[in-house]
Order: sequence, then C-alpha cells, then structure tokens
Amino acid sequence: MASLKDLRNRIASVKATQKITKAMQMVAAAKLRRAQEAAEAARPYSERMAAVMANIGQAVSASDAPPLMAGTGKDDVHLLVVATAERGLCGGFNSQIARLARDHARKLLSEGKTVKIITVGKKGYDILRRDFADKIIDRVELRDAKQVGFVHADGIAKKVISLFNEGGFDVATLFYSQFKSVISQVPTAQQIIPASAPAVEGEANGGAVYEYEPEAGDILADLIPRNIAVQVFRALLENAAGEMGAKMTAMDNATRNAGDMINKLSITYNRQRQAQITKELIEIISGAEAL
Repeated sequence: MASLKDLRNRIASVKATQKITKAMQMVAAAKLRRAQEAAEAARPYSERMAAVMANIGQAVSASDAPPLMAGTGKDDVHLLVVATAERGLCGGFNSQIARLARDHARKLLSEGKTVKIITVGKKGYDILRRDFADKIIDRVELRDAKQVGFVHADGIAKKVISLFNEGGFDVATLFYSQFKSVISQVPTAQQIIPASAPAVEGEANGGAVYEYEPEAGDILADLIPRNIAVQVFRALLENAAGEMGAKMTAMDNATRNAGDMINKLSITYNRQRQAQITKELIEIISGAEAL
C-alpha cells in the first residue's frame, strides 16, 4: 500500500496535470471559433467552383477534356494524400483519418493495385509508416506555419499535379476530416484526380446554354489545377477546425477524469490517514493500560 507521502505526491501531480489540461482546453476553445469560421467560409467557394466545373464539363467531350479530368485511362497506380494534424492530444482525430486511408490502401493492394502515399501532417506520417513505410513517397509538415494559408495548399497541389504529369499515378484521393461540430468530425475520402465534375441541381442540369471563349477545354485546363488547390485548402481548413474541436473535447474529458482521480486519491488518503491515527491511539491506550 502506498504511503501517505506517496499519495500526497500523486494528488499534487494529478492537480498539476489538471491545470495543464484545463489550460489546453481553453486555448483550443479560443482557436476553435476562428478555425470554424475559416472552414465554413471556404465551403461556399469550393461548392461554387464545383458547380462551375459541372457546367463547363458538360460542354467538353471526352476526347477534348484535359488530362487532369480525363485521367490516364488506367486504374493501376493510386496516390493517397493523407492530411492530418501536426500535433496529438486530440483524441482519435488523427487515428480515424489514418484508419480510413489504411483501409483504403489495403483494399487497393488486395486488388493488385500499386499504392503511393503523401502525408500532410506529422501525425499521419507517424501512424502510416508502421504499415506502409515503403509506400510513403513524400511528406509535408506545416509545423512552422502559424496559420494554414492557401499558399500551403497550392504547394501541395502543384506537387501532386507535377507527379501526375510525370506519370507517377493514375488516381489521386484526398483524405481529411470534415468538421461537423465540436464532438463530430467525419473522416472523408475525396477523389481529386481525375477531377470529377459533379452535377449541381439547378445549375448543371438544364437551364441556360453558354458559349465559352476561349474553348471550354482551355478553361478547364486552367480551372482544374486551381480547383485541386482549393479542395486541398478546404481539407486543411476542415482539419484545423476538427483538430481544435477534438482537442477541446479530449482536454475536457481529461480534466474531468483528473478531477475524479483526485477525489478517489483524496478519499484513499483520508482513510489511510484516519487508520494510521486510530492505530497510534490504540497503541497509546494499550501502553497506558499496561502501566
């Protein structure tokens, strides 16, 4: 059984940890609002660009479509761009994204496909290198960035497009966590190459007929690389908001657990102290009666 001194030290240690987790929770809560606003502000632009691509995509035949939309015509080599956080202490946020990417990679490998991985964020690299160290061809860390900007997403997009132009892969899929609420972040897989042109109700299906100048194919050749950068930027913003939400929840749970542990240790300490005092009184009384 632990001594009273050991229990006092343990209680003091847990109290210090509780102060740290409480402070981290408050910091995450302060950063969450700004990150959430940035993520929500990026969604309309991303969705509108998808609508524009859907409209223009209908005016382009398969033979005139740019390579980034038409693809290579094969489905042999897959590139997985896995975006996670740079730091931990945010519950299962990073592991859920990595699990989705890992399951997808294993499915592709079981079908005889070739898998290549680019990790964005230190935690994703740390998790995936255990099983796919030989599949990781590049890693991007944003630890030094004070705030995620479009310049970071554009750099990642250019790296992916350059690899595609070199014939490095046939299909690219982006993995990230879509922010829903403080307690809900949904791991998402989105194909970015070949770029799909989803139909948008009321925009792409029916309605006005447009004539494009220059040709629709030329417009798409310039628009698709920008759209890939936008999708990567949106993924980074969604991840930033999701990370802060998950960290806020995780630190709140840690603070509550620390409080419960302090209560249990305090009860154990008081009981042991009371038992020790009672034992000393019995010894004193027994000695007095012996005299």
